[in-house]
Amino acid sequence: MFKKIAEYLVGVRTEMMKVTWPTQPEVIESTWIVLGLTVSFGIAVFAVDRLLSLGLQQLL
Repeated sequence: MFKKIAEYLVGVRTEMMKVTWPTQPEVIESTWIVLGLTVSFGIAVFAVDRLLSLGLQQLL
């Protein structure tokens, strides 16, 4: 059992060495993109919610 665990961990280490990690500027740029899209999507959802609420209030 321990042999299988050791083989697994060696395999994980080997695969992790193949990973191309992003640079700090790439991470920062991606973070700003995610934050911008999140805020934009939140504003869009808020606007649609307000419009639907106002429309529903007019019907009632």
